[in-house]
Amino acid sequence: MLDRRQPVHFIGVGGIGMSALATILAARGYRVSGSDPRRTAVLEGLHASGVRLFHSQTAETIASLLADAAEAPLVVISSAVPESNGELQEARRRGLTVAHRSDVLAALINAQPSIAVAGSHGKTTTSTLVATLLDATGEDPTAVIGGIVPAFASNGRHGAGRLLVAEADESDGSLVKFTADLAVLTNIELDHTDHYPDLDALIATLRRFAERSGRLLANRDDPILREHFEAAHWWSIEQSEGVDYALLSLEERGDGSTARWYEAGTPVGTLELPLPGRHNLSNAAAALAACRLEGVPFEALQQAIRALQPPGRRFDCRGLWQERIVVDDYAHHPSEVDATLRMARLMVESGRSPLPRIPERLVAVFQPHRYSRTAQFLDAFAAALTGADLVLVAPLYSAGEAPIAGISSEALAQAVRGLSPDLEVRVSASLDELASQIASCSQPGDLVLAMGAGDVNSLWDRLAALNDRPTAVAV
Repeated sequence: MLDRRQPVHFIGVGGIGMSALATILAARGYRVSGSDPRRTAVLEGLHASGVRLFHSQTAETIASLLADAAEAPLVVISSAVPESNGELQEARRRGLTVAHRSDVLAALINAQPSIAVAGSHGKTTTSTLVATLLDATGEDPTAVIGGIVPAFASNGRHGAGRLLVAEADESDGSLVKFTADLAVLTNIELDHTDHYPDLDALIATLRRFAERSGRLLANRDDPILREHFEAAHWWSIEQSEGVDYALLSLEERGDGSTARWYEAGTPVGTLELPLPGRHNLSNAAAALAACRLEGVPFEALQQAIRALQPPGRRFDCRGLWQERIVVDDYAHHPSEVDATLRMARLMVESGRSPLPRIPERLVAVFQPHRYSRTAQFLDAFAAALTGADLVLVAPLYSAGEAPIAGISSEALAQAVRGLSPDLEVRVSASLDELASQIASCSQPGDLVLAMGAGDVNSLWDRLAALNDRPTAVAV
């Protein structure tokens, strides 16, 4: 499918999945262009790497590409690009070949030995840890990740080594195109209800992904994986017997964990993991197991693991604002919200934290993402949010979905109040109002934990702007 003689053009090149592919193809000598109306650091990085950028998505972009090249480009789109997009319509009118981003990723995965990480939760972190460990131990991998990898300062990296590491996103079912040498499944829980009608449909899709792969490494602690999948290799953070790899906790702290590594039930050595939380212990166990299956010596991993960092937007500390610690996190499913708050609570209770200071209280700032997801998990979201000391609910981010009657940020707030009447819960009508609520309702020493997959990650900039204008909040 990919031919270095043919240019490649990405519509929406600034997206987290598209930009990684554009980065790698440009590094491999392809003529790469892309369009995106935004102006972001990601786009600046693409421009610096030789990607030709257009800031409009119109028919004129396609006309310009055809006028400047002897060969028509391969046009790449993601599921986020609607058929009404003017640039896409012109590409189709002119008969250009249009491919989905998953087709390009499949071509990369299928072209070299690869590790593809899938699952409902933890796949971005796990694939980041795999790629980081391989790089730190001299394997020089190529990486296509759905988040910024701190070690690379990018979500895409072209390496000269044997292996490619990819995050395999299940949200639209396109991962069934991949033929990985090693598939890693972190866990399964119903999500993306806009695409999957029920859990059985999600299981069927992930089974197809696993069956196309050479080997399957899976999480033995997940009951759905145990019941529905036959893995060549299993890992666990609960038991060392009956699994190929285990990482059992010896001490859990707010700034990390000390754990013992087992292979086939035999203790191998002790590891110091700088990432707190049991979910990160499982992510690290998966990454270590994948590296061991690829022949990386344990001793090298034992040293490399000490410097691990999570990907961007995974408990990402933005800084201190008026003595509040502001952290950005991508959690947008009840299980993710619950795990993130438990990890933060451990920091408060243990008095140890990787943050600039030890937090004293937890302020959960949550932005519901999609009407369909909020409707499906309203009660579960409410239960997870009761783990905070103060809850601020941002305006629901629709992601283009039509409203559902009775589903709103206020409905979620009412559900939280119903479970915990003494917990202070507030709802904002805008992100600017949300920033003002933080200024008036939080206090120095608080950890302000902003969670969601929408635009709540702009909160840090909005808080900074409050320093230049009066803070007023509607009560």
